[in-house]
Amino acid sequence: MHVIHCAQLSEPEHMCLNPSLHRFSLNPVHAKQPFITINRNNDMKKIFRRYGVLFSLLIFTIGSTAALAADGTPVMTRIQKSGELVLGTSATMDPMTFRQADGTLAGLDIDLARLMAKSMEVKLVTRVMPFKELIPALRSGKVDVVLSNMTINPSRNMDVAFIGPYLTSGKCIVTREENLAEADDAEDLDVKDVRLAVLKDSTSEKFVRTLMPNVIVTSVDNNVEGAKLVTSDKVNGMLTDFPVCLATIKNNPDAGFVTVISLLSYEPIGVAVPGDDPLFINWTENFLERVSQTGLLDALGEKWFGELAPRQAEEDE
Repeated sequence: MHVIHCAQLSEPEHMCLNPSLHRFSLNPVHAKQPFITINRNNDMKKIFRRYGVLFSLLIFTIGSTAALAADGTPVMTRIQKSGELVLGTSATMDPMTFRQADGTLAGLDIDLARLMAKSMEVKLVTRVMPFKELIPALRSGKVDVVLSNMTINPSRNMDVAFIGPYLTSGKCIVTREENLAEADDAEDLDVKDVRLAVLKDSTSEKFVRTLMPNVIVTSVDNNVEGAKLVTSDKVNGMLTDFPVCLATIKNNPDAGFVTVISLLSYEPIGVAVPGDDPLFINWTENFLERVSQTGLLDALGEKWFGELAPRQAEEDE
């Protein structure tokens, strides 16, 4: 277990990219391991120049495959006829999906959805809604795909299909209390009268209710609301996913947050699609495989997590 203070964010925990798996592995470690760091403002232009040819190839190969399906099953047919890919997202999980100061949407999940739409040669239409409404919206046809830092778990997978994971992480806790931050595992956190905020109907809520029966649970609609409860000392901490933990302490430098950085659970993050359209499922599988193999997924990881990685790669040059 490692504890991060807001003041340490100039050199936070590693965000390791595992190229052998062609997926992100967000593992907090101090030992030296292969990883890539960039300066987002200066180096992203270089990255996208480098991957420009690969993206053109992605458009050609995936676009050609989709064009061969003259009569797809319902979802793919709807996308082709409308010329729109409708994305469902919560926009409350920085750096995966969130609203910027000007109101525009941003994040790794948003960029990945834009790549999907460009590969299909259709327009991306985004519908923002509470996290708990995303799967019902997908099942009812209100959205075609969900990208919202959504963990693949058995109960959700009984309702919708998941492609991936394209990222793996775990649970961590944001708190202002040093003694709570020193806990080594879920059992150590299961203390009477401890109050934890969790996102409503999320895997974090199920995690706390199942493994920490003595904890008083406060369900919130978004992680920003949870962070405010921690800041005002109305709860002792907020349990959420690892990327959200880092973004929360980064975005609240004066809140006095510390965070338990340990993978308390295995959290595979995937793309959710309707389970009754084999063509759309197959297309999404091929899309994710191609963005992984061509390095585009790594480029997105560098864009959104590069600043949170230590500068060891630059020092070694």
